[in-house]
Amino acid sequence: MPLRVDRFGLSVALATPFAEDRSIDLPRLVAHGLQSLADGCKSLTVFGTTGEGASALVGAGVDPRTQLVVGIAASSVEDAIAQGRAGLVLGCPSFLLAPPFYFKNPGDEGLFDWIAAVLTGLGPKASNVILYHIPQVTSVGLSVALIDRLKKAFPNQVKGVKDSSGSWENTQALLTHHSDLHILIGDERLLARGMQLGASGTICGLANIAPDLMRAPVNGVEEPRIAALIELLLPFAVTAAVKALVGHRRDDPIAWSRMRAPLRSLSEAECRKLFAAVDAIRAKRAA
Repeated sequence: MPLRVDRFGLSVALATPFAEDRSIDLPRLVAHGLQSLADGCKSLTVFGTTGEGASALVGAGVDPRTQLVVGIAASSVEDAIAQGRAGLVLGCPSFLLAPPFYFKNPGDEGLFDWIAAVLTGLGPKASNVILYHIPQVTSVGLSVALIDRLKKAFPNQVKGVKDSSGSWENTQALLTHHSDLHILIGDERLLARGMQLGASGTICGLANIAPDLMRAPVNGVEEPRIAALIELLLPFAVTAAVKALVGHRRDDPIAWSRMRAPLRSLSEAECRKLFAAVDAIRAKRAA
């Protein structure tokens, strides 16, 4: 299947640096975001419920219409709408919308009602909503049938699905039944295969630390070092490991090591082990 002309491309799930008081370190966030775009990422996907990160990036010249995706993660409809409106104020039409995660097994009917209420509350200016399927985190999955119902009910808002399930079978089902949507693959190991079958791109954490290696799979070409890096990261607390590696890459390890509770930073020994292994993998040439 030929690659889509209007591909979503590579978006970095931007890591967030914190100051000593655990407030968002806006200068480092901006610098990392701008460098990620310069390194080949097409857009930045930022999370955070208060909007400071998105505001700072827009102020630094990031175009909210084309280079910014605002993450929405909430249990209540009201909180989700508030998070989305913070992005709309900046002129951002693009959102990564996770399902509500407090109540488990709500069923497709309950999920439809919740997501429909959020989309209605945000209104037509939220014109590029990507539904976020990451059941290992939310414990709430988005079925193929639910996605079909949502895209038909909100055709001017629901434009894509990010599949971070790590299940190739689920990815195949989405590509088969929802080829009219942007299907984004969160598991970098599956990206090249998915792009060959018509996927539209990715929002991924590895783009924080290896955007150069991500260019091949975004174009449907396997890069064996990607799988090696993912397998290396998985035994660690992944968010802490990614941030530590950003600090290693930027030669700014102390600032990038800070985490917000309940997450903890990697130990010095873990960092030394991780950095040496990653450097060795990156030094290898692709087969």
